[in-house]
Amino acid sequence: MQNRVEFEFYVFLLQHFLLMKNDGSNWNITSLLLFICFGGEALKANILHQIEKANDLLASSNESLSLIIDGKALTYALDIDVKDFFLELAISCSTVICCRSTPKQKALVTRLVKLKTRKTTLAIGDGANDVGMLQEADIGVGISGFEGMQAVMSSDIAIGQFRYLERLLLVHGHWCYRRISLMICYFFYKNIAFGFTLFFYQAYASFSGQTVYNEWCLSLYNVLFTSLPAIALGVFDQDIPARLCLKFPVLYQQGVQNVLFSWFRIIGWASNAIFSSICIFLICILGLEDQAFRRSGEVVGLEILGATMYTSFMVFIEACAPSPSFWLVLPLVLFVALLPYFTYTAIQMHFFPMSHQMIQLMYAQSDDTEFV
Repeated sequence: MQNRVEFEFYVFLLQHFLLMKNDGSNWNITSLLLFICFGGEALKANILHQIEKANDLLASSNESLSLIIDGKALTYALDIDVKDFFLELAISCSTVICCRSTPKQKALVTRLVKLKTRKTTLAIGDGANDVGMLQEADIGVGISGFEGMQAVMSSDIAIGQFRYLERLLLVHGHWCYRRISLMICYFFYKNIAFGFTLFFYQAYASFSGQTVYNEWCLSLYNVLFTSLPAIALGVFDQDIPARLCLKFPVLYQQGVQNVLFSWFRIIGWASNAIFSSICIFLICILGLEDQAFRRSGEVVGLEILGATMYTSFMVFIEACAPSPSFWLVLPLVLFVALLPYFTYTAIQMHFFPMSHQMIQLMYAQSDDTEFV
């Protein structure tokens, strides 16, 4: 009888939810204990009842609440009939702590959050028990330590100590997110602008199949002429110093909210590329088509027109450079094509700046050595 009472008391302590309420200074714990009934169906019904009570508490409270659940209760919370309600409750809380959970439960919780919320998941682990969780998450960060190298070998990113996580997320996370976002948008921009000039020329030439650019220029456009800007942007760009990234953690929210790689920005870059291609084609055609290009009266041919549009062809030195019309058309194309981008950037900086732009402005205008 004594052993049965001890067993029931032990199970009673383990099978429970804890909702933690943050009052601003201390953590006041409000316990929602599960009354343990022997039998899986009765226990699942009891868990659903407690989840409903917790949702009512969240709906009636304006304060941040945290959820604590142990491995025993998590076994039933991850059941097919309960997991959706459990996930809804967990998302409503500011923090969720799953303690005394098995490696399989860690992986199942990660999979549940990833599949149901369609959000990018990040898992951090330092031991063999975290391997399943690291592999299930979109991004796994392994920490090498006394528990071996299993977590490091199964992760996407490895760090030596847990204290490096702050710099990994706030500094390198912000830098890499900005670099990758701008690099992909730049690839869209340069290829759309280049491709649409070919399309416009085909329409201008009645779709004869003749290309306006030399074959070598077509082949080397992505390989040679536009590769260095992408490499420099994707590797070396740092919009905010590391100290300021640590000082202003709000920059990390740009990646969470996907500010720099939203559909609005992608469509904006694509629209700017189409506008640039229109400017390049029309200004070159209208500026060079019906006039003598050389002193002898020779008019612009296909190679000179393509070289002017491409600005990197070998005929540039021999034929384009002596002509004043080339030097008039080229800066005019650059000015008109880039005008929308600089106009939008100036308006955005002054009227609705992003968080990193405000920090850049503060950094540029500040004379405080501590800030710098």
